[in-house]
Amino acid sequence: MSSCLFCEIAEGNITSAKILENDNFLAFRDIDPKAPVHFLVIPKKHFENITDFANKDSEMIAKYFEFISEVSNLQELEKGHRVVFNTGADGGQTVFHVHAHVLGGRNLQWPPG
Repeated sequence: MSSCLFCEIAEGNITSAKILENDNFLAFRDIDPKAPVHFLVIPKKHFENITDFANKDSEMIAKYFEFISEVSNLQELEKGHRVVFNTGADGGQTVFHVHAHVLGGRNLQWPPG
């Protein structure tokens, strides 16, 4: 998808603050962090949102969550962290390429907002 920001980042056409990368996924720091640790994890293959991803490549979902866990451990988030998927415009999604926000490094309250 030529106009997708996260596809461009995954392809290396746009610079990001990479944390970890493998053949399928990329983790990089959020440009507008909402916690001391705030990074995004994307599949390199384009999926519009988490529902699209689950419906089209359910076998890769487990590997995606394993990668999120690996990056969370590298970021020393053993005390706790939050994984958020904004799905659709009403869900707050602004980049329509599935991505997990991982937030930590402080006590996170509920409800968020």
